[in-house]
Amino acid sequence: MFTSYNTKYASIVTSIPGPRSVHFFEYDQKHISPGIQTIATLSELTIEKGEGCILQDVDGNRYIDFFAAVGVASLGYAHPQYVKMMQEQVAKVHVGSFTSPCRAELSHLLSTIAVGDLRRTQYYSSGAEAVEAALRLAKSYTGKTEFIGFWEGFHGKTMGVLGLLGDDFKHHLGPLPDGTYNTPYANCRHCPFHLSFPNCDFDCVNFLRKKIKYETLNNVAAIVVEPIQGTAGNVVPPPGFLRQLRMVADDIGALLIVDEMITGFGRTGKMFGCQHDDVVPDIITIGKGFGGGFPMTGLMSRDEVIFSKPFANPSGSSSSYGGNPLASAAAYITVKTIIDDGLVENSARVGEHMLARLKTFKDKFPFVGDVRGKGLLIGMELVKNPNTKEKLDKQYTRMIFQECLNRGLIVMGYNPDIRINPPLIITEEIADEGIDIMEEAFAYVADRINL
Repeated sequence: MFTSYNTKYASIVTSIPGPRSVHFFEYDQKHISPGIQTIATLSELTIEKGEGCILQDVDGNRYIDFFAAVGVASLGYAHPQYVKMMQEQVAKVHVGSFTSPCRAELSHLLSTIAVGDLRRTQYYSSGAEAVEAALRLAKSYTGKTEFIGFWEGFHGKTMGVLGLLGDDFKHHLGPLPDGTYNTPYANCRHCPFHLSFPNCDFDCVNFLRKKIKYETLNNVAAIVVEPIQGTAGNVVPPPGFLRQLRMVADDIGALLIVDEMITGFGRTGKMFGCQHDDVVPDIITIGKGFGGGFPMTGLMSRDEVIFSKPFANPSGSSSSYGGNPLASAAAYITVKTIIDDGLVENSARVGEHMLARLKTFKDKFPFVGDVRGKGLLIGMELVKNPNTKEKLDKQYTRMIFQECLNRGLIVMGYNPDIRINPPLIITEEIADEGIDIMEEAFAYVADRINL
C-alpha cells in the first residue's frame, strides 16, 4: 500500500515509479535500444526538472540526488550562472571548429589549475574518445604500442579501450586490441595475493613488474590507471600506489596516464585525484563533471608530449564536437564556479562528514562490510558474511535501491558496491537528510534479509 513521504527536501506523493513516469518510460522502451543505464531501467523514472541537489519527476515526486548522473552534475541542476552562460552562448554560436572566446578562456583557466606542467589541453565529447586519444598520444610520443590497465578498471566501452576494461563486461566481445594487459589494482580489501598493507610492500606492483617482463613485448607505451576506481565501487587504493606506478613507468620508458574522468575537478576533495599522492602523470583524461552536464571531455599533457607526431599533425588530435563553443562555455562556467565557490573545499568538508556518518552503518547493519571514500566519492560494500566478504545478493541490494527511491533518494544502490557521488554543491543539511533516508531503507531491508 502506498504511503506518502515528505521531509524538508524529499517529497514522495505517488507510488514509485508514478503513473506518468511509467507512461513515458514504456513509450520510450518501444523505440530505444536495450542496454540503457541500469539505474534508469530499474527505477523507471521520468525526470522533468531539477534544482540544486533535488530532482523532480513528472509525477511531482522530489528526490535528493546522491547520483549526479555518475558524477556529471558538478553544479547540480539549474545553477543560475551555468544556465545564464549556456543561454547566452547558444544564442550566439553553438558549434564549429574555429577558436571561440569561451574556448580560449577555458584553455587558459585549465592551465592555471593544471597538475604540474600538464598545461596543454585537447577536447572531446565522450570519455572513451578522450582515453583513446590519450593512447594515440602515448604511442606518438614513445613509439611503443602496448598498454597496461587494471582489474576492475573502466575507461569506456569503445573497442579501442575495451582491452583495458578489467571486468566480465567485455566477455563475448572479442577479439580485443592486441597489446593490452590487465593487472591487479591495489584493492587492499580484496587483495588477490592475500596480503595486508603496508606489510605487503606493494606486492601488486611487484607483480606488475613481473607481468611486464614475462607477458609483454617490452614495448609498453603507457600504464593507464584511475586514482580511485569509480565503476568498481569507488575503491580507494592505499597511499603511495600512484607513486609506485610512476616509478614503474619511468623505469620502463612508458608514460603514466591517469584517468580523471570521475575523480577530476574537486570530486575527491582535491582538484584532481592524483594530487592525493602528489604525482604528476604524463597525461590525464578529464570529463564527466568537467562540463557540468554537457558532454565535454579532454586530455591534458605537457608540451614535450603533446607536440608528438602523428598526434600533433594537422587534424591529428581533433574531434568534430570537441571544444565547440557551447561545450567550452559549459566547461568554462563549471570550472570557474568550482574555483570561485570553493567547491573543492566543500567536497572535502561535506564528504568527510558524510563518510563519518556512513561508517556508523557498519556497527548498525551486519551486511555492511566496508565504507570508504575521498571527498564526495564514497563507496559502500554490502556482504553476506563480514568474514568471507562474499557480496550480498542483488535481490537485497535492489530492495535497498527501491526503498531509497520510495523515500525520496536517488543513489546507485542496486549493486553490492554502492556508489555515492552527489553534486559538489551539496550541503551537510541535505546530505544528512539523504543519509537518514538510506538508514531507514537499510533498516527496512535488515528486517527482511535472510543471511
